[in-house]
Amino acid sequence: MTNSRQRAIETAERLFRSQGYAATGLTQILHESGSPKGSFYFHFPNGKHELALATLESYGQRVDGNIRAIALEHARDPIGFVRSLARFVAREMESSGWSLGCLNHKLASELVPGDPAITEVTANVYRGWVTQVAYALSGIDGATRKDAERLAMSLLAGLAGARGLARIYRSPEPFEAVAQGMIDAMRSFAVGHPRSAASVRRRKAHSR
Repeated sequence: MTNSRQRAIETAERLFRSQGYAATGLTQILHESGSPKGSFYFHFPNGKHELALATLESYGQRVDGNIRAIALEHARDPIGFVRSLARFVAREMESSGWSLGCLNHKLASELVPGDPAITEVTANVYRGWVTQVAYALSGIDGATRKDAERLAMSLLAGLAGARGLARIYRSPEPFEAVAQGMIDAMRSFAVGHPRSAASVRRRKAHSR
């Protein structure tokens, strides 16, 4: 039963991300997941809509874990974090043949704000991601906590948009552009920041 539920979630995620919610029928999900109809409705009595909510929660938690892992790998290195996160998303898209969009973005663009349940879940997922990314960016010299949150929103919005361009160009270049634009914005906070300026002076003195 548990395996049947997980197969349905994994299949729905792939189809929703590549085709969208409206274009994905329950019959296709059942067929491609191999889930018996009876066990499917045991886990998801309300059908496709309930499955979409479960899929969003599963996807959101997995992406949250990926962000945490990348942040841990680049602790106190916000620039390295941004580059690695952008490359991670680019590699995932490339490995799918440039077909997979962000599930949260896909369902939000189709169902929000008309569907209150989907609206609430997608908002919660995005808030969690913003919190994780903002924490990873909190080491930027000269940036306040609010600055880090705004940069996090900008980065996530940029990566979502980059997926669309990458699908068209079949190239990771849009992700690289988003990362570089974010890094340039991050560096602008350090201009004139006392700690950053002192660090630059020390490096110049040391190089003489």
